[in-house]
Amino acid sequence: MMTGGLFRVCKTFTNCIKNINVTNNAISGNLLLLQNVSLKSTRNASFLNKRSASELWKSVISVSNAGKRRGRGRTASKAKDLNKTQKIGFGKIPIIFPGFNSNIILGDTTLQQRPFTEQEKLNYIQEQETKNLISTTKRNKLHPLLRGWSGGQPGGRRLGPPSSDESFKGFETWILYCNHTSIMTSNMGRTKRCRLLVITGNRKGLAGFVMLSGSEFKSTVNAAKVKAGQRLIYVERHNDHTVLHDFFSQFGNTKIFVEQRPKGHGLQCHRVIRTCCEAVGITDLFAKIEGSNNVSSIVKAFFIGLLQQKTYDQIVKEKGLHLVEMRKENNYFPTVLASPTVVRDSSEISPTETLDFKNYVMNGRIPLRKKVRLPFYTKLPSWLIHLRKQERHRDQDKVIIRLRAEYGDICSFLTEKYPEARPSKWRKHDKKKEETT
Repeated sequence: MMTGGLFRVCKTFTNCIKNINVTNNAISGNLLLLQNVSLKSTRNASFLNKRSASELWKSVISVSNAGKRRGRGRTASKAKDLNKTQKIGFGKIPIIFPGFNSNIILGDTTLQQRPFTEQEKLNYIQEQETKNLISTTKRNKLHPLLRGWSGGQPGGRRLGPPSSDESFKGFETWILYCNHTSIMTSNMGRTKRCRLLVITGNRKGLAGFVMLSGSEFKSTVNAAKVKAGQRLIYVERHNDHTVLHDFFSQFGNTKIFVEQRPKGHGLQCHRVIRTCCEAVGITDLFAKIEGSNNVSSIVKAFFIGLLQQKTYDQIVKEKGLHLVEMRKENNYFPTVLASPTVVRDSSEISPTETLDFKNYVMNGRIPLRKKVRLPFYTKLPSWLIHLRKQERHRDQDKVIIRLRAEYGDICSFLTEKYPEARPSKWRKHDKKKEETT
């Protein structure tokens, strides 16, 4: 402990001696400052100072000629005006600052810093609004249903009516297929090609399609629209909503089975067939494709089937029998669609003749139907117990619909004789109506 105290005393003593020497040998701060300061102008050498703004932008966004031929110039960015965002306006108190938010010289007079008048303030705001409208170009957004089938591909997009001298009122054009290719030639080098399949129609039975190739997309689209309008085909429809009858058609390796559907069913088919139906004016249909899914083969096979349809008068003339329709929604009530002038007797009909209408129009073709797999619990003994319990409740929903259609309520012809048998109803708003009345 004694040695530690001695060391501390010695340390403080030596520090005091050092401070005394520094103060005696110190020089005043005024003598250290230079009386005349010499300033030298220097310029930092850099490519930013040596090159102009246009040359700098060119070095950033330019593409070589070899790169342009390979299609690299399409993704190149554009030069930006860096002074565009530097907008100097005014605050709560609008003041003119010459050189910032106004010109320095107006005519022969030099503008001075002063506050805005009300008229000058309104004029300045209107000028800024007009500048913003001119400078900003808004992109026209398409409705999601008009953007095509998927992604940024043009398939399924609408192009409007064909542009020609004749009037195509009510017509619409769709892109069904688009393919961009490039071909290397010996004299022209690598040339771009565009192949399009376009369909146009008025949704009332008239439609036409064409496949065309060209060098550029826009010119090929315009030419395809005009040619599709020159190749119109009229298609017969049943009650203006579906095909005349079921049919089978084939083009190449593509096979299509088309079936009639009642009104309100919708289009249950491939997207290419759905677009073709929209152009023709078919709203209810079922179609199944077997084999190749080539777009051009699908369109050709579908239109071959539509053109090979037989009208009811043609079927009646071929068969010499009445054509009768019975539908489930009409409670299987027979409706005569067409009748021949001379009807054959039963003795004139051979036993091998096909009288089934669907088998006749399909030319003996039968589409493959997969067997419906029953759930596993239908094989259990508890399923039979469940069926016995639910047997008394079967078709109750149909009975309720029929009673409401006939009597306007869930009642029968015995309700007037036995009014106490009418089922009680629970209505939520009856008490409120009684209170208000």
